[in-house]
Amino acid sequence: MTATSSTSTTDETPAGARTAAPRGRREDLSADLSASIAVFLIALPLSLGIALATGAPLQAGLVAAAVGGIVAARLGGAPLQVSGPAAGLTVVTAELIQRYGWRTTCAITVLAGCCQLGLAALRTARSALMVSPAIVHGMLAGIGVTIALAQLHIVLGGTPQSSAVANVRGLPGQLADLHPAALGISVLTLVVLLGWPRLPGKAGRALRKVPAALAAVATATAFAALAGLTLPRVDLPSWRSHALPELPEGPVLGLIAAVLTITLVGSVESLLSAVATDKLIASERGTDNRPPRADLNRELRGQGAANIVSGALGGLPITGVAVRSVANVKSGAVSRRSSMLHGLWVLLAAGLLVPVLDLIPLAALAALVMAVGVQMVSITHLRNVTRHREILVYGTTIVAVVLGGVLEGVAVGIAVAVALALHRLARTRITVELLDGGVHRVCARGQLTFLAVPRLSRVLNQIPHTAHAVIELDGSFMDHAAYETLQDWQDSHLAHGGSIEVIGRSGTSAQAAGERTVGAGPIAAAGRTGRTDLSDRAGLADRLRRADRARRSAPRAGHQCCRPWTPWQNHCDHRTTGVRTAAAAAADASRAQTPEQAPAARRRGAGQLASGISAFQRDTAPHVRDELARLAREGQRPSQLFLTCADSRLVTSMITASGPGDLFTVRNVGNLVPLPGAESTDDSVAAAIEYAVDVLQVSSITVCGHSGCGAMQALLNSAPGTPMTPLRRWLRHGLPSLERMSSRHHAWARIAGRLPADAVEQLCLTNVVQQLEHLRAHESVARRLAEGTLELHGMYFHVGEAQAYLLSEGEDYFDCRVFDSVGQNV
Repeated sequence: MTATSSTSTTDETPAGARTAAPRGRREDLSADLSASIAVFLIALPLSLGIALATGAPLQAGLVAAAVGGIVAARLGGAPLQVSGPAAGLTVVTAELIQRYGWRTTCAITVLAGCCQLGLAALRTARSALMVSPAIVHGMLAGIGVTIALAQLHIVLGGTPQSSAVANVRGLPGQLADLHPAALGISVLTLVVLLGWPRLPGKAGRALRKVPAALAAVATATAFAALAGLTLPRVDLPSWRSHALPELPEGPVLGLIAAVLTITLVGSVESLLSAVATDKLIASERGTDNRPPRADLNRELRGQGAANIVSGALGGLPITGVAVRSVANVKSGAVSRRSSMLHGLWVLLAAGLLVPVLDLIPLAALAALVMAVGVQMVSITHLRNVTRHREILVYGTTIVAVVLGGVLEGVAVGIAVAVALALHRLARTRITVELLDGGVHRVCARGQLTFLAVPRLSRVLNQIPHTAHAVIELDGSFMDHAAYETLQDWQDSHLAHGGSIEVIGRSGTSAQAAGERTVGAGPIAAAGRTGRTDLSDRAGLADRLRRADRARRSAPRAGHQCCRPWTPWQNHCDHRTTGVRTAAAAAADASRAQTPEQAPAARRRGAGQLASGISAFQRDTAPHVRDELARLAREGQRPSQLFLTCADSRLVTSMITASGPGDLFTVRNVGNLVPLPGAESTDDSVAAAIEYAVDVLQVSSITVCGHSGCGAMQALLNSAPGTPMTPLRRWLRHGLPSLERMSSRHHAWARIAGRLPADAVEQLCLTNVVQQLEHLRAHESVARRLAEGTLELHGMYFHVGEAQAYLLSEGEDYFDCRVFDSVGQNV
């Protein structure tokens, strides 16, 4: 879409607002102060809950929150990241406390901080991000399962066991001995925690400014106090008796493993959180209102310093916390002062609010931490690893973490990932099929190594000596053993009177790179009788690589802009005219002295259209004539209605691999679906929907948006009072999408694995979700949905990446609607 509004601005900003002017120091301080209070209200109950879950003194959680806020924020490299005690280290810390005691665990935290400083000095922060996401997410999910199982016992009124397995075994006995008061407080906490973000109306909007975690714990505490329930509560002893670290005692290898575990888990979680915070800032703010991007080595150095201080003061291990960082960014923080102020508020609360904190029931904190543990098993992560065929690594890591511990689980996950990679490298699928004309086609998909030689040799020996063979090699690597096998068989086959054609990926012939291609389906050269003698060339693997490069880079008809879309080569005027210099053009013009002598101006658009039609009649019509004749006899029976933008870069048949009769397509500016009865509505869209749903009986409707949509840019840049034009009247149907993006009552939309690149992409994604809502308002669509005979799908096509994304069901941890990428094997 290239449509733009008449009023334009040079800067794009989130939520459609213009980029703010540079802020003053007073405004920055006010924003940081407001954000720090919001983060403090989240951090306070979570810090106590995590300390409870680890079995550490409850003050240790407050110490870690204060140190993480002050030290890590001041010295770290991610300005808006908030650090403190995190659920990701809960299981590790609990194991260390059970094995070595609390004071030795504090010393281990100090040593882990020293290791982080060493890693930062070696500038290895980026290396920590090389761990497979399936292993990282599996580790966090395993930790979440372990936390949830342990805290479930406290929720039911009991005491957690020493391991996840013991907690599972002890669950039947715990269920038989329920404590109604503890269970009731836990249920109340969970109800408030889950329902608070969904409070309706203006009152709900005002109440939602209070963090859900604080609201849940405060409500449970107030109810327990007013009802006079007898429950175990927070007991903060005097700071005078606060335990400090002592020299480590225990097996040296065990202590080293403990230090490495804290270092590994804390560093990876902190760095991943810093990267995620950067992406969130990029999507939320304009370029003039962004802090610097995270310096990961400096961030690792800040985390190390914070862990040294926290461990020395008797606090829990520290890491970057994604939930608090998201809250910090969304609350409007502009500098590291917000995180430092949050640490100061925690420090003041630890000294002044002890009587209030002592009223909190432990069951409320346990329910809060249990919910955090359950949320660590992310459905979005599960979909991602499934789509990338890493579910085995993910599942194995979870099980190993739950059964054996974090370090053991990560080691098992790495081993499984390596084994899976080797299996995929060695896995080769070799098939042979007989085509028309007696042509034998051998397909080898995967890497050809010595492990595949027996199968390759067995398949090749099935081909008769005098037959014509087409060898299709779809892989990027061939070792010497496989090359020799192919070469020896080729020499033997040719000696017996056979003929051979070797093609590479996508049907590119290795006989002469770039000279011709073999199309999909029946092999174009199947009827040839000539031989392809490859023995005098530079090597089969080199030829295939050369052919593949030629396929991707060789100009079509001598012109670069046409590759590789040979059916569309008429889109530029170069087929007959060639390249002309400015001097030659001027000379031609000077020779045309009279109108009669001057050549008639070529109608470029008409010429392109005529040339394209001619190419269709010559090249394509013979192949589709029978199918179109069948459709003419039987009528159209499309499977779905495809509603997309009129943008010329969206070729629906290309991105959906569809043909005649597959899609009933509706295109308009902005892929908009006007609501029934809307002002200035367009009945053409409603008529197409009604015809597709009621007459053609399509089984699904897809709304497809795309990146860089000019209609969405026009919506973002529109200004009040601009005169109405036909384009602007039409774009009024997109205003609900703009309102949805700015509203906190609706789920946010993003792409799996990353946040939207800018406000335009955010609106393009949100618009797909909103137009699906408009579809549901049409009577025919609502009726078919109620009958269960119609499905609605959302799709987003990134033009620059040539990547399609499908809208998944439900929402993720951050209440976002997620678009998952569609891989080649789906």
